[in-house]
Amino acid sequence: MSDAREAEGPGTKADEPSAKAGEAGAEAEEPRRSNETQDDGGRRKYGPLGTTLVIIPTYNEAENIKLIVARVRESVPDAHILVADDNSPDGTGKVADELAAEDDHVKVLHRKGKEGLGAAYLAGFRWGIEHGYGVLVEMDADGSHQPEELPRLLTALKGADLVIGSRWVPGGRIVNWPKSREFISRGGSTYSRLLLDVPIRDMTAGYRAFRKETLEGIGMDEVASQGYCFQIDLAWRAIKAGFHVIEVPVTFIERERGESKMSRDIVTEAAWRVMSWGVGSRVNKVLGRKEPKGSEDPKEPKESKELTESTEPNEPKEPKESTASEESREPKES
Repeated sequence: MSDAREAEGPGTKADEPSAKAGEAGAEAEEPRRSNETQDDGGRRKYGPLGTTLVIIPTYNEAENIKLIVARVRESVPDAHILVADDNSPDGTGKVADELAAEDDHVKVLHRKGKEGLGAAYLAGFRWGIEHGYGVLVEMDADGSHQPEELPRLLTALKGADLVIGSRWVPGGRIVNWPKSREFISRGGSTYSRLLLDVPIRDMTAGYRAFRKETLEGIGMDEVASQGYCFQIDLAWRAIKAGFHVIEVPVTFIERERGESKMSRDIVTEAAWRVMSWGVGSRVNKVLGRKEPKGSEDPKEPKESKELTESTEPNEPKEPKESTASEESREPKES
């Protein structure tokens, strides 16, 4: 079993006891992964992180992309950035290409069209793994995730498999959000936590840092969810696969420019899928069935596993010459 715990930050304690899913305060024995060893006391000892790739999905973010890239470069100078653009009509992809031409730490993945947040992140994860990055970070383009807080997530990842930037742990907060959005976010996390029986307080958070091995171990090829639901899906898969998850308090600031991609359809999809996952998981337990790694939907197309692991995971390979115009290999949703 895995556990989720809060990392040190304002109002939190780093030595707080870890908790099994559904059992606050219980210690959980976790499996060893390919990048870990054990010290003489039998405690887990993680391997080096490797180079960080910050993945920023974009659709009509021309007003924001220059600023967010500059803030990431200043906050974590050694990190690389991958802008995954869904053929934005406002020219975001062109702006990203200009940034990449001036800075070899910036890469661009041009995708065929708007296919959703989940598909963009999955394409970015695969690209990053193929090119040898050891850490893959999710970050919004609109500035709601503060790049200045990324060092805190990366520090916590030295002792974890997945770190979530959480709004709903002590020290976390939100700025300029209407009460309706806060209700949806808090309610969605509570709903998911109870139905899926996991200890994570901010299940819908989109500011995350993954070790490469974590993404390789959660069944990415089976993920078909999008938006709000995508974040819940990945967190649940990580817990079920026995990975160590930590929540770090962050400040979430509502976007000042551009339009939010949140919609009623996204919330409805999340509520329906989480309900089906929770019920299915309980049925499997009652019947003694072995649960799958995650929560794939057989009705939706799955990605073919085309990327391979780099032979030098801590030394990212230079992208192919066609990177600036590379298209996603993912099928469009039906």
